[in-house]
Amino acid sequence: MQIEERAAGDVTILELKGKMTLGEGDEALKDKINSLILQGRKKLVLNLAGVPYIDSAGLGEIVRTYTTVSRQGGRLKLLNLTKRITDLLAITKLLTVFETYDNEADAVRSFSSASA
Repeated sequence: MQIEERAAGDVTILELKGKMTLGEGDEALKDKINSLILQGRKKLVLNLAGVPYIDSAGLGEIVRTYTTVSRQGGRLKLLNLTKRITDLLAITKLLTVFETYDNEADAVRSFSSASA
């Protein structure tokens, strides 16, 4: 799995590409998020458009990431969920936990419109 990082103002956008499965992407995401939090970057958007498949370990890592960021006073939002990922989040009742967006501008704007 590859992670490309870029910034839109004070919001960090992580473009995830590849499968998010046990041993393939879950550790990479954890390391990246921990690094960003240490830098004080706590407004994060995960763009999942390039993730064709996610298993329970990958899903667990997204939940862990959300928890880690929230505990540090930050916010994590999900962008461009595929139908498969949307269905998985719906089945596991996690769709109600995450703020999800189909449009990057809306996701970035949401940080300034809500109190952080």
